[in-house]
Formats: sequence, C-alpha cells, structure tokens
Amino acid sequence: MHKFLWNFAELLPIVLLYYNALTAAQTDNRPNIVIILADDLGVDDVSFRGSNQFLTPNIDALAYSGVILQNLYTPDMCSPSRSALLTGKYPIHTGMQHYVIPNYEPWGLPLNETTMAQIFKQHGYYTSIIGKWHQGMSRKAYTPTRRGFDQHFGYLGAYVDYYAQTLDATYKNLSRGHDFRDNLAVSREYIGTYVTDLLTEAATKVISKHDAHKQPLFLLLSQLAPHTGDEDDPLQAPPEEVEKFAYIKDAQRRTYAAMVSKLDQSVASVIDALAQKGILNNTILIFLSDNGGPTIGLHATTASNYPLRGQKSSPWEGGIRSSGAIWSPLLEHLGTVWKQHFYIGDLLPTLAAAANIPLDSQQMKLDGLNLWSALKYGYNSVEREIVHNIDQISNYISYGKGKWKLINGTTYDGIYDDWIGTRSNESNDELDPRAAHYEEVIMNTTVWQHLAEINAKGGALAPRTINITKLREDAAINCQLANASHGVACDPLVAPCLFDIDVDPCEQNNLYPAMNGSKLVQELLKRVAHFCETAHAPNNKPLDPNSDPQLYDGEWTWWEDVQDGVDENGSGNDGAKMAEVVSVAFIWTCTFVLFIF
Repeated sequence: MHKFLWNFAELLPIVLLYYNALTAAQTDNRPNIVIILADDLGVDDVSFRGSNQFLTPNIDALAYSGVILQNLYTPDMCSPSRSALLTGKYPIHTGMQHYVIPNYEPWGLPLNETTMAQIFKQHGYYTSIIGKWHQGMSRKAYTPTRRGFDQHFGYLGAYVDYYAQTLDATYKNLSRGHDFRDNLAVSREYIGTYVTDLLTEAATKVISKHDAHKQPLFLLLSQLAPHTGDEDDPLQAPPEEVEKFAYIKDAQRRTYAAMVSKLDQSVASVIDALAQKGILNNTILIFLSDNGGPTIGLHATTASNYPLRGQKSSPWEGGIRSSGAIWSPLLEHLGTVWKQHFYIGDLLPTLAAAANIPLDSQQMKLDGLNLWSALKYGYNSVEREIVHNIDQISNYISYGKGKWKLINGTTYDGIYDDWIGTRSNESNDELDPRAAHYEEVIMNTTVWQHLAEINAKGGALAPRTINITKLREDAAINCQLANASHGVACDPLVAPCLFDIDVDPCEQNNLYPAMNGSKLVQELLKRVAHFCETAHAPNNKPLDPNSDPQLYDGEWTWWEDVQDGVDENGSGNDGAKMAEVVSVAFIWTCTFVLFIF
C-alpha cells in the first residue's frame, strides 16, 4: 500500500499537469466573444453604407474584413433592444415592449429571466460589461453583477453627461444625480474624462489583464456614443475632435460626427488590445447599434437613417434596422454581405452554438434562432419571423415574416413616420477629405491590418480578394422608387400597411390595399393574434419620488432597497424578486390590432 501511495504521489503531478493541459486546450478552443454596442447610431452614419460626409474607417475595416449583417433588426429603443440581446426573447415576452426604463421608475428586466451573461458564466466564461446597463436599477438585484456579469464598469441608467457622468431629472421635479460605478461601488474619480474614452480604456484594460487561455472572455462594451448627453448640452465631443470636421456647416452635425469618430476610434483600440494580447485569432467580434438614430424629436442628434423611413422610437425600418458586422476566423465566407434577416435576439443562441454551449431553446422559450451554421457557411435560407413590437399602450404592431412586413398603428401620432434622414450631396463641399482616397484609408487602419493577417493565415480569404468598392456597393440600401409619391401611400393611423421589404426596404409602396383579404394577409394576421395571446404585461411603473438622487448623496442608486432598509452588501429584496418571478404572461384580446382588418 505504501509503495502504491508513493508511486501515486510521484504520478499525481504528471496527471494534474496533463489534466490542466487538456483543460487549457479545451478552453483555448472556446472563442472569446466581444460585442461593441453603439447607442442610437444612425443606419447611414457608418461609411460602409456609402456616405462620405464623415468616415468610420475602423468600423468599415471590421465590416469589410468580416461579414456585413445587411438585414440586422433590433427593437426601436434602448431598454427593449438590450433585453432582447440579453435574453434572446422578444420584448413582448419579457414585459419590456413599451418605452425604456427611466432612472426614476421602479422596475427592470424580470428577475426570472436568464441572461446571456449568466449562460456564458455558467459555462466557464469571464463576463464583463463596460458602459451602459439600462435594464433596471431600483433594486440591487436588477444590476449587472447580479444578472450574470462578473464585472461592470459604467452607468446603470439611460444615459449620462459625457464629462460629468450625471443625469438631470429636474424636468420631473427630481434632481440631477451622478451615475457611474465600478461594480457596485460609486466611482467619481473619473469625472471630467470623456466617457467614450473612459469606457474604451476600461475595455482594453479588461482584455490586457485577462488570461483568456485559462478562461475565455465574454465582453460587452456598451458605449454611450452617439446618444445625447446632458439635457442642456446634448451633443458633446472633445473640441480637437470636433475641429476635424470643420467642413460640416451644421454645428450639431459637426459635433455628432466627432462623437461617432470617437466611437470609431474605440473599435480600433479594442481590436488593437485583442491583437496585442494575442487572442484576436480566437475571438468573435461583433459591432452593432441598439436601434436606429433619432434625427428629430426626443434626444435628437442629427443622426441619419437614410434612405430608410422613420427613426428611433418608430416601427419603420429607420427605427429597427442596425448597421452591424461580425468577424471571426471561424466564418468561412469573410468579406461578404450576408442578407439573411437576423434579429438581435438571435445573438444569444447563435453565439452559444459558436462556443459549443448547449441550449434548450424550447425549455428556455427563446424567440431567437441559432443561425450559427447559416452565418458560418454564408447561406440565406431561413424565412425569419420577427415580432418587431406589439405595444398595447402605444397601440401599434410591427411584424415581419420573411420579406413581408405588416404595420398597424404607429408611435407619437406619426411624427416620426416620414423619410427623415438625409445624405449630403456627393458633389458639395461637406464631404470628408479622406473620402477621395477611401480604400487607402481603410487599408491603412490597424484594424484592417490585424484582421487581414489572420484572414490570410487562416486561409479563409486572402486580403487581396476583398473588393472594398464592391462590398460598399452591396451594403448600400437602395430604394426601388425615386420617392414616396410614386408608390401607394400608407397612413398606419388610418389603415394597415404591408410592404415587401426585400424589394422596397424604404417602405414607399403599401401593398395592403391590393392584398387585403388574401391568404398571405390572413396568415400574417393569424400569427400576430398568436403573439398577442402569448404577450407579457408591460412592466412599466410610474415615477417614484423616492428615487430622487438628492436623498442619496446625489447618486442614482437602488433606492427601493435603501428605503426598505436592505443592507448595502445584501442581495436585495426577496419580496420584490418573488413578485417578479410570479409575474406571468397574460392574454390580450388584441382588439386594437385586429378590429380594422
């Protein structure tokens, strides 16, 4: 026995070494996942779509080196979009379908929902979110590190001033409050630092310090840019960055260009950090916006969704289309435009499949589809059904199946229903001087150079075979009709509208009058009725005056816990959690949707 134990003791280090090596090899095969999420970026405000007013060379280099997601859809506002990303579910199935979560309302993403971060963490990933959360903050239980993220550095609410990191709620008879944290701790030491740079630096620090060979990384860089900042000074950028766009006459558009430029630089910094760490060749990179840009109205930024109809906070393509791209050595058709209809909620099951994480989509009641194989091999064969929204409070539906899109009702009495975004005339003097040498600018970026090197080594696609001009032409959104007056008009407040989005992405020609009563329309209505019956009640709650930051040393915080006397180091209020868990989906009659038909 002693001899056996002695021999075993001698062999044990070898066995452990072999086990650790095997485990590390298995870990190395799991890709790191980095998602860069812009906030309110206009569809046409990335230059790979064709605009030359201001360039986004780093985002473009990522797009051309990878796969451009031509028909990427999101909900039309921040909180619903992020909930769909995190849960893989339509907002109607989580109660997140109506409006966003203001800092002063006591609700959040239901606590019985499993997040993407929880799933990846359970399967060995280190999970980090840098930047915006906006999924609830009235109780600590709603916050990121209680929803599956190992780390959070950023703000909990809707948006902040780019320098002061505050949100002003005086228009609601509340006060201005600071909102920036390092995990759960208040962080005021970075006040005065431009927040896009601050978040970028934090993300690159996570990458540089993390040992991805021992534990794969899941990083969500959720930027503020180019969302508005302070109510009194909504568009903010460093003066030296604004000066680069002096040729743009409109002062607001000039500052907006600078805000997008800082976002573009952030993309380069993150990719540089991954390359310097030596893990870029085992990373899935995704860039997208949470929704379309707001050209006019609430939180307007001059963003352009040209040539699409509508904008943020509307059911039209300009509100729900996102300019996105994905890159990974695992993809076999890099340097292409993927035309498959793809929903932000598809990212959860799709990325899980890429990481070999098993999911029971039926048990989890996911609405998102696993499209990893289609993406990896570059085929477009799924007739994707997408419930863009069913909102009983705003009284509208927006639903798509394949190329067909049905709209009934709209938001804000139709003020965002027109073709709002514009593009500068290519012959005028408001063009980015770099546009004259566009391809050279793209290929001189470190992003292009890093990704081209890996693409070539992996044999996926040699960099010389990527035709930037052709890709840019293919990524452009082209309207079939010269202007809306050439098609059948649509007023969704009067009657439903039906569009063939593949032919008419700009929603200029309403097919409903000609197809009313057809088998197709009846099938679409049947599906809408089904989703009405499965919908969750909206979670929205009225303003709570106890949220006022002046009650908490000027901080936006989890005021319900504080009011209830919950220990700051505690886990939150169990009663509130139970209330969320027992919240169940209820049946709507959907009379507001169907009576017109």
